[in-house]
Amino acid sequence: MVELKRTPLFEAYKEYGGKTIDFGGWELPVQFSSIKEEHETVRTKAGLFDVSHMGEIEVNGPDSLSYLQKLMTNDISKVKTGGAQYTAMCYETGGTIDDLLVYKLADEHYLLVVNAANIDKDFNWLLKHVEGNVTIKNLSDTIAQVAIQGPLAEQVLQKLTSTDLSSIGFFKFQQNVEIGEKKALVSRTGYTGEDGFEIYCPQDDVVEIWNAILAAGKEEGVVPCGLGARDTLRFEANLALYGQELSADITPLEAGIGFAVKLNKEADFIGKAALLKQKEEGVPRKLVGIEMIDRGIPRHGYPVFQGDERIGEVTTGTQSPTLKKNIGLALISSDYAKHGNELEVEIRGKRLKVKIVPTPFYKREKN
Repeated sequence: MVELKRTPLFEAYKEYGGKTIDFGGWELPVQFSSIKEEHETVRTKAGLFDVSHMGEIEVNGPDSLSYLQKLMTNDISKVKTGGAQYTAMCYETGGTIDDLLVYKLADEHYLLVVNAANIDKDFNWLLKHVEGNVTIKNLSDTIAQVAIQGPLAEQVLQKLTSTDLSSIGFFKFQQNVEIGEKKALVSRTGYTGEDGFEIYCPQDDVVEIWNAILAAGKEEGVVPCGLGARDTLRFEANLALYGQELSADITPLEAGIGFAVKLNKEADFIGKAALLKQKEEGVPRKLVGIEMIDRGIPRHGYPVFQGDERIGEVTTGTQSPTLKKNIGLALISSDYAKHGNELEVEIRGKRLKVKIVPTPFYKREKN
């Protein structure tokens, strides 16, 4: 039996009643109170997530920009120091290796934040394609990350720092921000559809930062949140999850993250030819939002039909805590991907009606 990995906050879960599960080889909390309660707290107040299982890979050296341009679908040359960018890495086939964030720490110095289950795969892929004067280091075992998400996130975190957090714009970050007695990199990207911050720090400092944030936010009702709420929150906001909306068999164009694929950038990147061909010919499959007409909940892997023809499958589905509706995302043949179309999802051997609806299902109101 494989021993599950644990983050430095594992012991802290017990204090708050965390219920853990195996998530990609990590023993992580699925919930502390309940998924619905935690979801609602993030939508209305703020919640704190342990995301220390995520991977961090440093890319450094004079040729780091040209190197990353050949590996990433987005245009890394557009990222300025103190900025972050969402991108993908692809195989030659156009299938997705991973979706990730690129932080520009300084000229010729980048930090890649990758999905936990893909750390080794991504790191090996990066090493395999090294060109020029580039140094690559896997820092995943030295860095911890927590994320405070929700409309009160800035108000709560501001209590712990003299840095003006309002000066950190969306997809921007600052280094060496004092959080209580510790220093951290603080960014503002989010994975819940709400405002919020990610705090990257040495693993030895994360327990103190975690406790400080929960203490500072007690009055505002901040609570620790698990993977369950993180999934329902990102799903309502139509944010992709690798292994469901994205995979080696699903291209970024099919998954609806074409905004992170810059086919017109000067640098050729791995997978560009396949993606260009797919765009020119029309993507064969599209990710669509579905809403149940009949009673039932669409779940990951359930087949989708148009008449007798199987046209795709559900990638994510649940009862939306915010909308109180049974909804899902499905990857289906583009021929049927029109808003308002009625299809069927097979749930426990029965074909139940659904309709295609616009996404995201939830979008926060901007102040």
